[in-house]
Amino acid sequence: MNILLVGDVVGKPGRQAVRDLLPGVISREGVDFTIINGENAAGGVGLTPDLAEELLSYGADVITTGNHVWDKRELVPFLDKDDRVVRPLNYPPGTPGRGAVVAASRGGVPVAVISLAGRVFSIAHLDCPFRAADAELAVLRRQARVIVVDIHAEATSEKVAMGLHLDGRVTAVIGTHTHVQTADARVLRGGTAYMTDVGMTGPQESVIGIRHDLVLQRFLTQLPVRFEVATGDVRFMACVIAVNESSGRATAIRAFNLACES
Repeated sequence: MNILLVGDVVGKPGRQAVRDLLPGVISREGVDFTIINGENAAGGVGLTPDLAEELLSYGADVITTGNHVWDKRELVPFLDKDDRVVRPLNYPPGTPGRGAVVAASRGGVPVAVISLAGRVFSIAHLDCPFRAADAELAVLRRQARVIVVDIHAEATSEKVAMGLHLDGRVTAVIGTHTHVQTADARVLRGGTAYMTDVGMTGPQESVIGIRHDLVLQRFLTQLPVRFEVATGDVRFMACVIAVNESSGRATAIRAFNLACES
C-alpha cells in the first residue's frame, strides 16, 4: 500500500493547491491513505472546523496539527467531535481532542496516525514526546501494524532522534513545521521511513509562507507586524511511502515538490 503525507498547508493558496493537485496525486501514485498537516490552513495560523471539512473533502483521511492547534477557538470543540483531526499527543491529560487515531485505508487496512509536537526551541512545557509515543504504541500495536508519526518540531536533532527512537516500531516518522523540504528521505535500518521535514504546501515566494516584505519589516525594525499569507509560486510538497501492509514496514519513501498552476 502507499501512504501520502502532505506538508503544512498554508492559507488559501495551500488549500487551493490541495484542491487542484491532491486528486491527481492520489490517482497517479496509487495512494491508499492520505495524511495532511493542516495547522496553518486558516490564514497561515490555525485551523477551523470548516477548513478541516474542506481538506477532508479533497481526499484527506486524517489531518494532523501542531503548535497552532489552539489558535482558532472554534476548533477546540470540533476536536472532540471528529477523530479525523488530531492534536499533538503529548499535550497534558485532559486536553481536548486526541493525539492518535486509527482509520481504514481504501483497501480496509487499519492505519494508525500519531501527532507529536517537539519541545526543543518550541513548546518546552509539553510532556515528553518520546515517552508519549512509547506509551501510545503499547495501545496502538493491538489495533494496527501500519503506524505513521507526524513529528511537528523545530529542531532537526529532535526529529532525527525520534526517527531513530521509533525505528522498527512504526512505519514512518515524518517531520513537519519548518516548511522547508529536506533532502534526507530514506528508510532506516529497522524498516521505518524517515524524513526530517516534508516541506510546505503553499507559496514558495515567501518567508515560510508569509509575505516576505512583512517579515523583513519585522526583522529590520523589531516592531509588531501583522503577517499575511503570500501568493507567489504556490507549491505542493509531500512524500509517498510504500508499505508492506503485512509487516507494517516501509519499503521506500519518495518526496516531491509540484508547482500549482492556478
